[in-house]
Amino acid sequence: MANLGEMLRIHGSLTPPESEWLHLLVVDWQVVADLSFSDLVLWIEHEGGFIAVAHSRPSTGVTVHQDDVVGQKLPATRVELMKKALAEGTIQHSQEPRWTGSYAVREDLVPVVCNGRAIAVLAREANLGIARSPSRLEVNYLALADELCGMISRGEFPSKAAPAARRGSPRVGDGIVRLDAEGAVMYASPNAMSGFHRLGVPGPLVGKVLASGVTEQLELNSAVDESLPVVLMGRAAWRTEVDSHGVTLSLRAIPLTEYGRRRGALLLVRDVSEIRLRERELMTKDATIREIHHRVKNNLQTVSALLRLQSRRSDSAETKSALAEAQRRVSTIAVVHETLSQTIDETVDFDDLIGRILSMAADIATPEKRVTTRFAGSFGMISANVATSLAVVLTELVANAVEHGIGKHGGEVVVRATRAGEDLTVEVTDDGDGISGSGPGSGLGTQIVSTLVKAELRGTISWAAGESGGTVVTVHAHLRDDAAKAT
Repeated sequence: MANLGEMLRIHGSLTPPESEWLHLLVVDWQVVADLSFSDLVLWIEHEGGFIAVAHSRPSTGVTVHQDDVVGQKLPATRVELMKKALAEGTIQHSQEPRWTGSYAVREDLVPVVCNGRAIAVLAREANLGIARSPSRLEVNYLALADELCGMISRGEFPSKAAPAARRGSPRVGDGIVRLDAEGAVMYASPNAMSGFHRLGVPGPLVGKVLASGVTEQLELNSAVDESLPVVLMGRAAWRTEVDSHGVTLSLRAIPLTEYGRRRGALLLVRDVSEIRLRERELMTKDATIREIHHRVKNNLQTVSALLRLQSRRSDSAETKSALAEAQRRVSTIAVVHETLSQTIDETVDFDDLIGRILSMAADIATPEKRVTTRFAGSFGMISANVATSLAVVLTELVANAVEHGIGKHGGEVVVRATRAGEDLTVEVTDDGDGISGSGPGSGLGTQIVSTLVKAELRGTISWAAGESGGTVVTVHAHLRDDAAKAT
């Protein structure tokens, strides 16, 4: 099914501002559908008739259309009344219900006006299959829906200043309050009353100036959104939140106007206390995790500095070499934790990390033994547990290639990564003298690499001679993080 933009481009002849106006309407028309318990279908003129370009179903009532209607042409029997609505720019009501299968449908045709010109027709179709007396809530819902439809027919709704949606944004079913022009409550739904009572506003709301009642409940020295009074008075199409005594209400105001004169406002209300509490807990948890990674990084750097200092004080070449290797391994792990301390996710962009690892390994080369390092392919995002092990493995392999694989005149070390889902293949290639017939050595570095690949990366590692000389080390790893999966 095509979206509104495609339908207007293919079937419409509207100007860019007019198309944008229809987009704004469709973004915000769920409020009208819910208040009127009706399906909304947007029709534009096409080849002497009309074609449906958008459709919304109510979340408060029974839908009229079980199937999608976008792209369908209007039946010829309904064209005349719709043309009248478009030509006269006034709301048209069907004289008799339209029967669809086993139930009747009441239809109102609302011209959509932009800059003084009717550019489309909004059909409001209500399912009359359930016959009963409307409740007080339903009467107020329908009255507000009529107000908004009148604004649509005058080009006063939607508002270009309406805010973007946010997680927890209120909808009609969450609670509504109708305000008069002075900000006093004319009607409040049961859900809305419950929300304000939880906030601490006492007694019935009807007749009370809402801004005054809410202001009295604000905690001393608490942070207050500067737009709160404007929203509570219904003076602007805006959204805000009020937080007091552990209760958070999300509020959205829709001013009700008639020919530019404000007659009152519709206030949508939702209790988002639990949502905001969970968000704060997550933010605290993320900050704590980042702080832990930062402190671990600092501690590892301290250990690395101590190893460096001890190496300088040693007279044994063998001891110096062992301490240098230990320092390099600690520094590699510190680099991973430094990266994790700068992100809210427990994942690492390893493509950014590999450059630092290659630089650290290349530093091992002497001035007489010039070594260049190069990276090809992509690792992608890797979980923290796997990233640490992979970083140590690659550091050992590159350092080994620099120290033992490349000849005294220098050369190049290339790391190539190929990722397919959770499977990763890495090749570390050098252009040195090549591996001996007995295979890799049995030193500590080789033991560390083999253990990490098999135990932590759930993979395999192999050494082979390159086709044109040098050595190729191939690591196959499976990146699924069982610990992260379990949580």
